[in-house]
Amino acid sequence: MKRRFLILGGASLALAGCASAPSDPSGPTRPVTLVSAFGGQRTGTGVFRIWLTGEERRFTARLAGRVTGKAGKRILTVVEDFAYDDGQTDRLTWVFRETGPGRWTGTREDTVGAAVVTEENGRIRLTYTADFRSLSGVTRLGFADLIYARDDGVIINDGIVSRAGIPVAAVRFVIRSA
Repeated sequence: MKRRFLILGGASLALAGCASAPSDPSGPTRPVTLVSAFGGQRTGTGVFRIWLTGEERRFTARLAGRVTGKAGKRILTVVEDFAYDDGQTDRLTWVFRETGPGRWTGTREDTVGAAVVTEENGRIRLTYTADFRSLSGVTRLGFADLIYARDDGVIINDGIVSRAGIPVAAVRFVIRSA
């Protein structure tokens, strides 16, 4: 009983030090919007990192974004084709709807409810819940993403991943024009 308490207590302390939202970038950045980040053809590489175990899952992606509609009521559709290092592939499509200046909502095949997108101070915050599929099954995860553009124009998507409200992992997705 005492051993179980110590293990659970140690795990709780380790997780307590984990952030629930990504930190602001430390280097120089340039302003970015959802449309400028995801419109057009893009390619990217990324990694999921589980904090407790150090396990990593790497992926590459091809993105194709298309904007329709008039300013203030635009729709941005982004098709994402993923290939994971374990051999799994997946195609997911975001549909973002502009709801006001710097405000969007989004859905994807795996989201639970709508994602919330805020463009502010030249950066994008994206939060959503998704049923994440892997070779071992489906897991409901929360995502809190910070998307920004480096000075060289490369888009960085840093995310904190939570399970049952507890931060458990991080993801970094580096996106370039194709």
